Amino acid sequence: MVFDREGYSPAFFREMKQRRIALLSYHKYPGDAWPAEEFSDCTVKLAGGEVTSMKLAERGSRLSNGLWVREVRKLSETGRQTSILSTNYRADYTALAVSMFARWSQENFYKYMRQHYNLDRLAEYGTEPITDPIRTVNPAWRKLDSQIRAKTENRRRQLAQFGALDLQSSLTEPEVARYQQKKAGLQDEIENLNREIDELKKQRKEIPHHIPVQDLPESDRFSRLLTERKHFIDTIKLIAYRAETSMASLLADRLSREDDTRALLRQIYETEVDLIPDLSSRSTLTVRLHHLTQAAHDEAVRQLCNELNATETIFPGTDLKLVYQVGSS
Repeated sequence: MVFDREGYSPAFFREMKQRRIALLSYHKYPGDAWPAEEFSDCTVKLAGGEVTSMKLAERGSRLSNGLWVREVRKLSETGRQTSILSTNYRADYTALAVSMFARWSQENFYKYMRQHYNLDRLAEYGTEPITDPIRTVNPAWRKLDSQIRAKTENRRRQLAQFGALDLQSSLTEPEVARYQQKKAGLQDEIENLNREIDELKKQRKEIPHHIPVQDLPESDRFSRLLTERKHFIDTIKLIAYRAETSMASLLADRLSREDDTRALLRQIYETEVDLIPDLSSRSTLTVRLHHLTQAAHDEAVRQLCNELNATETIFPGTDLKLVYQVGSS
């Protein structure tokens, strides 16, 4: 289980370890830097299949709750050290580093899916009650917490005014009296705010922070969108993405950058085609793509067509073999 920088929690590490679940997380506050001599060059294979070199080192580390974990650090060319914590005591430390940095590919995947596959599009307007044991913030706790924050901010402003009051040596006796009166009034307000904040904190402490959704008051209870249609559509999108990725790998030797490869594929998907069935002799269905904007792209697409034609795929529901071509070629 991989977490980002906010996922690191000693208590959660211990809880998951007791459940025999290994965690992997960035260490947000790793402390002093390790000596550069501890790091060694390691050849690792990334999630996408690329082979690269990293400077890695490993130590045992004790968390604030006494739990021993593995700490792996990566040394960058600029001297910056990235720390990783894990309770996976069996895997090689190079595998831990690869697993953690592979998370970036997940972020890139969701960014791409949102941009080009409309992954966040609302697919269902119907709702259903939440029956799962999901916990949410207690509205009563949230209300008290909001009051505490407001009064704390008010106290901060009063303290600033209190500290800004200054008595000049040339002031007259009435002005000194007004100064003392204003100073005493601010001090009373600050003390009242302190008492109110302490009382609110005491009330908040007696109220559970999170409660099950089923225990929410009727006015605060909420529903969720129906998930069946969304899951079905997202599954189709994921299948389409896997097909696009496979096609991108076929074009990898023609285009140097992956972004260019996927941009070309998106251009193909948006280009008009002619469907030409041949029922008499060949029993084929020719998919004729129109020429693209650049001759180099046409050549790359011809290679893709050759690869697809070699699969001899039958169009679903028919006996027609799919044949792909660019223009009249």
